[in-house]
Amino acid sequence: MKEKAVITAAITGSIHTPTMSPYLPITPKQIADEAVRAYEAGAGVVHIHARNPENGMPSPDLNLMEEIITDIKGRCPVVICITTGGGMGMTIEQRVAPVVKFRPELASCNAGSMNWGLFPMLTRFKEWKYDWEKFMLNMTEDFIFPNTFKTLREYCENFNKSETKPEFEIYDAGMVNNVAFLIQAGYIKTPVYIQFVLGILGGLSASPENLMFLVEHAKRHIGDFEFSVCVAGRAQFPICTQSLLLGGNCRVGLEDNLYLEKGQLAKSNAEQVAKMVRIARELGIEPADPEEARKILRLKGRDKIGY
Repeated sequence: MKEKAVITAAITGSIHTPTMSPYLPITPKQIADEAVRAYEAGAGVVHIHARNPENGMPSPDLNLMEEIITDIKGRCPVVICITTGGGMGMTIEQRVAPVVKFRPELASCNAGSMNWGLFPMLTRFKEWKYDWEKFMLNMTEDFIFPNTFKTLREYCENFNKSETKPEFEIYDAGMVNNVAFLIQAGYIKTPVYIQFVLGILGGLSASPENLMFLVEHAKRHIGDFEFSVCVAGRAQFPICTQSLLLGGNCRVGLEDNLYLEKGQLAKSNAEQVAKMVRIARELGIEPADPEEARKILRLKGRDKIGY
């Protein structure tokens, strides 16, 4: 195990909807406030999506993103990881635009195409605050999240120009092979940073066996990498704890899981971060502060960002 591990907080994401939790941050100020609180609780990195402040719908609006990240930057030194996953229906150009414009230290990069099913959540609620929520969830029964080899090549070109570190999101074993190909083709350099994402319908389920398999698979095919783990749903804390035991890092936050305990909604991202910090310290692992996270992940530093 490491002496220091990076804890990331994924603040709002694009999966959960306003009906699902009254604590899901929606407006730029709410998202920025939650990011700062997560930093104060021990997060070295925050992962940022933007939402329409009127109805909470995921938004590609660069002005909203700029408002969020400049607010966070002005209030704390946390590493800001910007999404390129975006939200349902966003074009590839919309998804990569924040990297081009803002040149962040870190940004997500989904490592392959997949079925992406959120539609089972439709059965959990009878009434919805906004019409788009039910529509978005329903459309995922016939939705493929596209991340082709052409897209990955173009993403890597933009990441290289911006000196932004890609955080490769890996949902299944084939995506490990995709990252290995990107290295062999010369599109990216090692060591790479990968994040195993478990528990999404269409990808690998969240189990200790699957995480062990992915780590060993990546060791064989990638070799030189730093890794983190995030988990959708109830297995978030157990599998994130396993990641720490395996020498990795972890991600918590309301993007991935709305609960703090069984039946108890998390009132903030900071509550989840604080819980993960307590678990880590019980294992003798300290949360990496932002400067330590920059060294672990080999980031370019705040002086080279574009916002």
